[in-house]
Amino acid sequence: MSTFDEESYEAAVRSISDAIVDAQGPVRILNAIKWDDDVRDRFFASGCREQPAVDADWYAGRELGLDIDETRERFLDIELQINGSLGTTSGVAQLLKRTSEQYRLTLDLLEARGTDTFGSIAAQLYGTTDDVFHAGGPTVADLAGQFREALSWVSDLPIDDRDEKTIGGDDAVKLLQERLDQSMGSHMVDVVADDGIVADAAAGSSYIKLRSDAMFSERQLEQLESHEGWVHVGTSANGLAQPVCTFLGKAPPPVNVTQEGLATLTEILSLTSHPIRLLRIADRIDAIALATGGATFVDVVEHFRTEGKDEDECWQLAMRVFRGSTPTGLPFTKDLGYGKGLVLTYAYMRVAIRTGRLDRIPVLFCGKVDINNMGAINDLFDEGLIEPPAFLPEVFRDVNALAAQVAFSRFLRDLDFDRLAADYAPLLGGPPLIEDPTDATPVDGD
Repeated sequence: MSTFDEESYEAAVRSISDAIVDAQGPVRILNAIKWDDDVRDRFFASGCREQPAVDADWYAGRELGLDIDETRERFLDIELQINGSLGTTSGVAQLLKRTSEQYRLTLDLLEARGTDTFGSIAAQLYGTTDDVFHAGGPTVADLAGQFREALSWVSDLPIDDRDEKTIGGDDAVKLLQERLDQSMGSHMVDVVADDGIVADAAAGSSYIKLRSDAMFSERQLEQLESHEGWVHVGTSANGLAQPVCTFLGKAPPPVNVTQEGLATLTEILSLTSHPIRLLRIADRIDAIALATGGATFVDVVEHFRTEGKDEDECWQLAMRVFRGSTPTGLPFTKDLGYGKGLVLTYAYMRVAIRTGRLDRIPVLFCGKVDINNMGAINDLFDEGLIEPPAFLPEVFRDVNALAAQVAFSRFLRDLDFDRLAADYAPLLGGPPLIEDPTDATPVDGD
């Protein structure tokens, strides 16, 4: 390929990438499907017995901020440009076209707000609880039960000062800004107070918003630094800084699975997570599984209420699942990304280590990447169209140390922890957990 041809090729990829970034600008899913406070107030006023009155007519009164037909035409034009300038068979052409098609499906999702169609489109974009991690393997729904079983001891955890919510919102803004300036660079992320958000915290492409009237713990700020800052904002910045593939600075919905999984994995590896965080992921999976099985909004709230959760937590779990859909329809499955993505990104990392491809791990941070597209992403990385990430979280900078940690965890998996518990209990100051080894429950077919 001549120098001129190579420059033209890269210029075409850059032009189409920029067109995708520009076209998706007004597409804001969460803002388009959020519920107002009055929906919550009316629900609690009914004693949590009446379904929220949210349907297509309710959404019709809430502006999307874009013309769906016009935006859809823009993406169709982009796909024609891809065919005309890059062809239909190259890896980058297929990746760009797939990205554009995902945005068009996202427009279909927004158009279906408050209808029975919304949930089925969400399933195409984010997946379902019936998805398996490999042929014949466990489902995403199974993951929730496995989390609960593994963390059955969590109620016995001692109180940790790091988990006490003693930091006011305004102070939290200052402290989190200081942490991010130190770990990522001066104002690579802007932390601002915003009482207009529903949650205590929310992140954008270059900022993190905190409610000034909320209270935060030290651990929460550490989690926000690693999850929202290092991953969500960091990958946005890395993607938009790409000299050619700028489309990696933005994420169509399917990329959410990898993004949330990578962010959750980063929390765990940087020791800022907490068992309760994983149990919250299990709750979200369960809520989606219930709705998929036919449970209504009221049913889901009641399910978690009987499990001892407070009213506000029950509301939040159900609202996250039914927003965009109807109170009796199929769920909005975005929240599967945390658990499903955690497993997929960890599996990618372990296989990279096992096969001696440690260089493939940092590529996860080159931008907003989808684990299912990593074959094409790595090919573009090798080709030089994608550059290494400008920012990489510290825990991923030394991939050799990371490999040692993962290799050790692989060895531990083969140990019989029921038998180890029996041997180690006396060493910890208690009686043996199994008095007679013949009474032990067989493990792994032993």
